Amino acid sequence: MKKKTICLISVTISPDSADGEAKFVRALYEYLKKKGYYVKVLTCKWTRDLKDPNIIQFKVLKRRFLWTVYFYIKTIKYLYSNKFDIIHANSPKAAIPIILSGKKRFITTIHDFTPFETKLTLIPLESLLIKYVAKRSSFIITVSNFIKNKFKYYFPKIDFQKIFVVLSGIEEKFKPYPLKARELRKNLNLQGHILLFIGRITSYKGIEYIIQAYEMAKKKIPNLNLIIGGTPDYLMEKTYEEWKEKYKDIKFVGYIPENEIAYYYSMGDIFITFSSSSEGFGLTPLEAIKCDTPVICSSLPVFKEILGPSAIYVPPKNAKLLADKIIFLLENEEFRQKLLEKARIHAKKYTIEAVGEKVEKVYEKISY
Repeated sequence: MKKKTICLISVTISPDSADGEAKFVRALYEYLKKKGYYVKVLTCKWTRDLKDPNIIQFKVLKRRFLWTVYFYIKTIKYLYSNKFDIIHANSPKAAIPIILSGKKRFITTIHDFTPFETKLTLIPLESLLIKYVAKRSSFIITVSNFIKNKFKYYFPKIDFQKIFVVLSGIEEKFKPYPLKARELRKNLNLQGHILLFIGRITSYKGIEYIIQAYEMAKKKIPNLNLIIGGTPDYLMEKTYEEWKEKYKDIKFVGYIPENEIAYYYSMGDIFITFSSSSEGFGLTPLEAIKCDTPVICSSLPVFKEILGPSAIYVPPKNAKLLADKIIFLLENEEFRQKLLEKARIHAKKYTIEAVGEKVEKVYEKISY
């Protein structure tokens, strides 16, 4: 039987970008290619040339919102010139050029409902975009049951039968690297325990509460270190620079190359993610767990769904309780080891193969 031709459209793709959406589409691309499909990826070029003839990186103007004009025009032209059995957008923004090109049947992955849950500029416009794309999509893939249930709340009239949950998978490169971790610790001139945050620096990530908790815990554990990895969005740039000036003992390492992230996870004694909203899955804590680093995270329902018994949960925005849990975990090695044992078992189900197999089933539906 002839394999289907597939076009994946995504604003980002790993390792050109390191966000969850970028990793999701990269994992899917690698799986489909391995299975023998003819697959093309249309995406933007942000930081590096991936040198893959099947990943077409359009050069865009790297300014706020202006990138969309370049990306949409080039994507529409490509879709006009090429035919595919399946077209799959990796976000509502990536679905717009599909609609503008006149394609009637397509799939959209909607990772979260951030525009509905935060108070950022242009949020009403982005909320309308999600509603429009959700209505036009033939099928919708989302990455957790928590987000699937959100559709009932935000779009009560949507056809619930066209929404499918595909949990993200963790790449095999995420595993312990003890030698690299020791080398990195030495290069960063760190001694003592290490708290670690890696992710997008944005308002809902709760980084200010992580900093407060670190300062509280440091009074009990003086040799405590905090590393914050990631780059700020445009609304957090000023605050980020203020943090760097104010907290000289915190290491703000900025962008971490994709091939080095596992080394940072392996170096950490605790990985912390402390979002107050807008999460659709929980990729970074799972990556940390795969690198044998215990996790403390906010008690969002989606984190509890995805991480299960693998983490310690703390109500968001509660710096004092977070500090208490940090101290407890660092001072109780037996509990720490039991937590890691549970985490290792739980994380085994998040594989790239499981992602690909479930997406293939959705592709079979759109082909009818």
